[in-house]
This record gives sequence, structure tokens and C-alpha cells, in this order.
Amino acid sequence: MSTRWYPLYQRGNPQLRVFLPNFWMKLIRPSEPQPKNIVTFSVSMEMTKHDVKNYLEKIYKVPVMDVRTRIALGATKRDVTYGYVTKHDDMKIAYVTLPKEMEFTFPEMFTKKDDAKKADEKAMEDTKQGFKQFLERNKKRPGTPGWYSI
Repeated sequence: MSTRWYPLYQRGNPQLRVFLPNFWMKLIRPSEPQPKNIVTFSVSMEMTKHDVKNYLEKIYKVPVMDVRTRIALGATKRDVTYGYVTKHDDMKIAYVTLPKEMEFTFPEMFTKKDDAKKADEKAMEDTKQGFKQFLERNKKRPGTPGWYSI
């Protein structure tokens, strides 16, 4: 069940111990639009609904109204050459419902696409200007290769 081995208890002086959780949760972006108070997590296969609720309430102090889980089957693929079938691991997905007054918005972790588009457009304009300058310089020498310029 657990991948961690904790040291056995020994009588005597109190020993400092750090117990790490055996479970993990990963916030995932939902594939379909959902109400603002529902959050989607990919969780460890061993976690139950009660574990998810306790995990969020005790560690992160998030009020949880309801938890629903489902198991998403991993994709299967047949090898073209040899014909054997491979399968990705299954995932357990938990849908956590928060109180109605709470809203969850997925955090934006990367730059917006508008900034990238502006940078691309600026680079394209600079390239066009450079090509126009090249054509102006070589206007009187048609047929001369570009690498042979003054």
C-alpha cells in the first residue's frame, strides 16, 4: 500500500519523526466547461472520497461540500509491426464541489498568447524591412546571388 518504509518504534527517548503522506493530488484543467465551484484533481488510485475530502480540509483548510470520483481508463494502442497491445496507466479523477459562494479559477501560469503574437509580428516586420533594404541595395544588379553583396 505505501511506498515509504517508516522506522520501527523503539522505546526510550522520544524520537523526532516526519510522516510524509502516502497520497498525491494533482490539479488538472477540466476537458469540459464546469460550474465555477467544481475543481478537478487527478489523485492516487488508492485514495477514496473520504481521503480526498480529509486531505483538502485538514492540510489546505478548503471547505469541501462533495467529492465524486471516477476511474479514467488508459489509452490502448496496438503495435503496427509486431501486433502486441500496450496500455497506459489508469487514472483516478476526483471532482470536488466547493460551497456555492466560492469560485475557483484555474491559475494562469504562462505568458498570454497576445504577448507572444506581438513579439512574432514585430520579428516578422523587422524581417520584411531587412528584405526590402536588401532589394534596394541590389536593385541595379539583377541576377547577382545574395551572398555576393557589397
